[in-house]
Amino acid sequence: MELTLLGTGAPAGLPRPDCPCAACATALGEEARAATSLLVDGTVLLDLTPGAAFAAARAGRSLGGVRQVLLSHPHNGPAVEVPAGLPQPARVPDGRELALLTGHRVRAMPMDAPGTGYAVTGPDGQRLLYLPPGGAPAGLDEAVQPYDMVAADVVGRPDALARLRAVGALGPTTDVIAVHLDHDVPPGVELRRRLAAAGARAVPDGTTLTVGVYEDVPDVPRRTLVLGGARSGKSVEAERRLESFPDVLYVATGGSRGGDTEWAERVSVHRERRPGSWRTVETCDLVPLLKEDGPPLLIDCLSLWLTDVMDSVDAWDDDEWAGGGERALRGRVEELAAAVRETGRTVVAVSNEVGSGIVPATASGRRYRDELGRLNAAFAAECEHLLLVVAGQAMVLRGG
Repeated sequence: MELTLLGTGAPAGLPRPDCPCAACATALGEEARAATSLLVDGTVLLDLTPGAAFAAARAGRSLGGVRQVLLSHPHNGPAVEVPAGLPQPARVPDGRELALLTGHRVRAMPMDAPGTGYAVTGPDGQRLLYLPPGGAPAGLDEAVQPYDMVAADVVGRPDALARLRAVGALGPTTDVIAVHLDHDVPPGVELRRRLAAAGARAVPDGTTLTVGVYEDVPDVPRRTLVLGGARSGKSVEAERRLESFPDVLYVATGGSRGGDTEWAERVSVHRERRPGSWRTVETCDLVPLLKEDGPPLLIDCLSLWLTDVMDSVDAWDDDEWAGGGERALRGRVEELAAAVRETGRTVVAVSNEVGSGIVPATASGRRYRDELGRLNAAFAAECEHLLLVVAGQAMVLRGG
């Protein structure tokens, strides 16, 4: 089964008309995208958009053989003119399946937002799932056979992938193609980096793909350390890297700090932006979690873990530090690094980068700064991916 992506952009296209934002200003050449429209085997057209016939011609395809035109979402603005010879576009009721004379079967999947998803099975048995912009599957409770390819709004609704992963509909060989791309993420390198973290990729308009051919499927990173200064956006970046996965365990190392209202407000902000399916545990006992099997871990953050460990070995007292505290701390860091090296879980950890500023005025402050630098280096050595976040922008130090 062949899929030609006549367009891969949001309904308004990319760049958006008259939009002055930086993403739209750089959406040029292959990064410019028409509204998403998919042509399956020259027979089924998923979403009719303005200029679809010209887009097909540019891709070396024709709409002359199209036998079914299906709409996935409400189309705002003037009605799109239907090219001569094409059947009238239609929406299929949720749960209904169409059997076409060409041997294709199309089943309508209910969404949690206005729109319809379409599961297309080709004559050869290959399976494609197409989701509308801003929509995620609703009512997925039972195990589902993995699709060969999924085309979805990965940037706008990463939780759609999480729901598919939760029921097995997204497997390690599923080719996830990002469509409905808008100006939320700068095009080019940054877009590709974010998609790769979700196991997805983007292709230029006009690309033809063979469904079921296992190639170019990004490897989802298993161990990642995200560094950054205060309010740099490091926690947001870490959370973003796991928002397309279900059942994430968020490990908060800061505790509750009873009576500290400012800290409670910080914790509340973090909780509110996490997906509802994530669980939270407040602990600094990281090694047992890393040794257990289970869902991905998001550890936020290592700097607070270090504070707890330094408290436990009385590292702030010079005599205790010289009499065994330093050695005990080194042992705890080595134990943590070994657990990261051996873990089978997906791990994303956050830590502060504090070594580039003013030298602390106190001996204890300098000790903490130095030990955090050593901890970050030891943890980073065991990670495939390493990022530094500055002013909300993630710079890749290792991996992708």
